[in-house]
This record gives sequence, structure tokens and C-alpha cells, in this order.
Amino acid sequence: MFIQTKAGEMSAELEFFPGKAVWSNGPLAVSKAEADEKSPLAARLYAIDGVTAVTLQPESVLVTKSGDADWNSLRTEIFGAIVQHFESGDPVAKTADAEAPGEFDAEIVDQAKDLLKTRIVPAVTQSGGDVEFHSYKDGKLYLKFQGSAFSMLTGIKNMLRHYIPEITEVLDYREALPRPGLKTPDGIAIRNLLEERINPSIAAHGGRISLVDYKDSRVYIRMDGGCQGCGMADVTLREGVAQEIRKIVPAVTEILDVTDHADGTNPYYQPKA
Repeated sequence: MFIQTKAGEMSAELEFFPGKAVWSNGPLAVSKAEADEKSPLAARLYAIDGVTAVTLQPESVLVTKSGDADWNSLRTEIFGAIVQHFESGDPVAKTADAEAPGEFDAEIVDQAKDLLKTRIVPAVTQSGGDVEFHSYKDGKLYLKFQGSAFSMLTGIKNMLRHYIPEITEVLDYREALPRPGLKTPDGIAIRNLLEERINPSIAAHGGRISLVDYKDSRVYIRMDGGCQGCGMADVTLREGVAQEIRKIVPAVTEILDVTDHADGTNPYYQPKA
């Protein structure tokens, strides 16, 4: 088995792609305490010293390590555990929470994929972006947005919810990953600030700023669309967004940008050389 890896949004995260389907029914976060009951694969990974969180995704496994663990040695052990699991024939997950989607959900997924393929993707690609299905669960549709697709988020939401009323929310797939800090009063306040005041003002440039996490008085944000790779991103963060965040949450000590700007493109600005 050839396993590929991809860096996560945080330095403590790494995504492992085994080249096989992992868990098609959306992201499933499995804690260490419930791993033995919920997921044989997660249980194998938690047996490795240094693994602190496991999330099963349609085509990958997102693993979080402790701060003092080293990816160089940890990666090899994780490779071995994943290979051992798939060779064992054990199920990836086995609880009621991890059951495959029912027939009704499958119909919604098929409708959403058809709308994406026939109407949404053609419109988005004309402006240089892209969007694809990731997962669906409990009325929430998770999509992978790229480039200018973020500036068209409102239109995409309206179309999907118009044709498929069962869809209550349309979200970026990364919103499904567990982030306890987002549910705190400060995290909610920061998120509302970004959604209600910051993002509308930068949408004209195809940009979007998301709150990744709020932890230990540190704010982790990600810039997408026109903001990713933008040469003015650091100025926007330092002189605009950071000041607004500190106005509503004075306890914030640091605001960190976890965006991979080297991988971004922007029609208005270019990354610094």
C-alpha cells in the first residue's frame, strides 16, 4: 500500500491518504476514549504514543500529534498502523454514529452532486475557481472550495438550498473538523465578526477569512480565495482584521495566519518574491 501525506491546517496535523476509501459518510472525529468501541482503525492509531486526535474522512485520515512528538518518527508508525488495519479486514468504524448514509440521504447526495456537475462547477470554473462535493450529514453539505469559488459562496448556497430544501447549511469541508475553541463565547464572537463584517467587505476581491481555532488566547485564521497568495495579506491581517478582533476580544494575545500563501493565486495582487 502506497500512503501519501498532506500537511494539515496546523503544524500538529497531518493527513494520510491510503489510496483507498476510508469513511464516506463525512468526517468522523473519534476520541481516544471511544476508539475501542467506535473505530478499529482509530484504536490502532491511538496505540501510538504521541497521537492525540483522529478524524476519519472520505479518502484520508487526519491525525493530530502532541506538541513534543516528532513527525519524522511518528509518520513511520502511523504508516504501519494504517497498512496493518487495511490488511486485517477489520471495518474502519463500527458504531451507530458511523453507519453508512440511508437511502434518503443518498438521494440528497446524488442530487447535490448532479447540481454541482451540471450548473455550479461550470459557472465557478469560468472565473478560475473550483468546487467539489466532500460529504453530507444531518442537513449540512460540506464542499471543497478553491480560488474564486469562495466569492460565489452565497450564490452556491442559494442554488443548492432552492433545489434541495433538505440542505440546511452549505459549508467548507474544513468546518466539519473538531475545533473546541470555536464553541467558546470568544470563539463565537470572533467567528461572527468575520462572517458578518470582515468577509462581506473583502468579498469584492474574491477573498474570505475563516476562523480555524481559538486556543490559549491565540486566534488561528485561514485566508482563502483572493486572499490566499495576496501580497497584501499581512497588511490586511495586521492593520485591519487583528485590530477588529482585539476590539471585541481584548484577551487575544496572538493572531496567527495558517494559510499556505505559496500555494495561492490572486488576480489583484501577487505574493512577495
